[in-house]
Amino acid sequence: MAALTGWAVDVVARSASVETPGRFGPDEVREWFSALAAHTGVQVNRAPLDGLEGWDEAPGTGDIGHHSGGFFSVRGLQVRDPDNREEPGWSQPIIDQPEIGVLGILIKEFDGVPYLLMQAKMEPGNVNLIQLSPTVQATRSNYTGVHRGRSVPYVEYFLDPPARSVLADSLQSEQGSWFLRKHNRNMVVLAGDEDVPLREGFCWLTLKQVHELLAEDDLVNMDTRTVLSCLPSHTRDPDDGALLPMSEILSTITAARSRTTMSASPVPLRTIEGWHRTAGEIRHREDRHFRVIGVDVATRGREVRKWSQPMIEPRGLGLAAVVTRRANGVPHLLLRTTAEPGLRETVELGPTLQLECEDEIGSGSRRSWSDGMSKAAGSRILFDAVQSEEGGRFFHARTRNLVVERGERPLPEEDLPDHLWVSLPQVDALLRHSHYLNIQARSLVACVRSLSGLHGSPADG
Repeated sequence: MAALTGWAVDVVARSASVETPGRFGPDEVREWFSALAAHTGVQVNRAPLDGLEGWDEAPGTGDIGHHSGGFFSVRGLQVRDPDNREEPGWSQPIIDQPEIGVLGILIKEFDGVPYLLMQAKMEPGNVNLIQLSPTVQATRSNYTGVHRGRSVPYVEYFLDPPARSVLADSLQSEQGSWFLRKHNRNMVVLAGDEDVPLREGFCWLTLKQVHELLAEDDLVNMDTRTVLSCLPSHTRDPDDGALLPMSEILSTITAARSRTTMSASPVPLRTIEGWHRTAGEIRHREDRHFRVIGVDVATRGREVRKWSQPMIEPRGLGLAAVVTRRANGVPHLLLRTTAEPGLRETVELGPTLQLECEDEIGSGSRRSWSDGMSKAAGSRILFDAVQSEEGGRFFHARTRNLVVERGERPLPEEDLPDHLWVSLPQVDALLRHSHYLNIQARSLVACVRSLSGLHGSPADG
């Protein structure tokens, strides 16, 4: 295993550091996206929930599901959290998508340089429609043909790859506030000597080029970011130089899962309290959190050329921020044990600060957190970009991603029992397994690794 990890880290390090002739930068990517959008003729229009073609409201429950029984459904969720003084319980709509999808990046070496096969993919919820996607981004319904559309390009590389070609392979969660226990298989696979044909809408980029694109707003999609976070980048002992041993970190996560009082149970969508449903949409009685809307989509560039679907539309910009510091010569991230009702394990490690939408900033302790983060930032902001969330289920969902270098004075939040310093090699080790870091934390890990000079060579830690 150590030899395999070292080989994988070497591939990643070479792709992250190579200087390539010519440059496919943000301007060129945007021009490519614009040309593809014009060619595919993408149109996304809002539509009333009650009139979505192929979708039905279940008698009795009011749940919204596809007539094929595949894809996903919109259900109700009853959440109870007795120890939470601010919100001991609530009801909400949630997306239930029990099938496991594949998010995969294919890597191939050309003249000794590893390149990542990236896709310009249209998602109806993207604010700019097309963003940089993994090689494969597909639900099981997609690649098994439930939609009766065209086959998913390159999926054959990820369905049964040789073990020696796999650089990363783990099940990782998605947004626990909007998805019910959803996770996807995150994979990175190295192609062999065989020729890999380049299809329209795909391109070969080095990891360094993708890292540069991460700094741009709404260019690299969520699915790419989560797969990038799973790339192996260290061969060192995870506990070497760490402020806490891995055993204590794992024990902290287990203890948080054991003592959490949060529980969530699916209930009929028709019965959820505090939400108003009309023919057009579902919204919170105070128009907070998010809405459930419908859209009609038409395009010439997808497996299916025309479809309708429900989507979640959050109320404003989200915020995910992580504080970093160097201790014992090793970069560390300040992570928080975070409970979300839709997570399979209820608790995973999240960022230092996580807010799904703007209206959460005004609530109690979250406001003090936000104010504290603002004061801690200043000239020490290392990364600041607005990134889009999953555009296949969420409409114009965007999150400001911040990486903040801690100053000389410790933050008061560091002494809270639900926050802990985790070194980057320990993050690397955790991400080889499933369900330890949530999607917001993984997006930030990808951003942190894109910062030249923050953590040195990926191979040496």
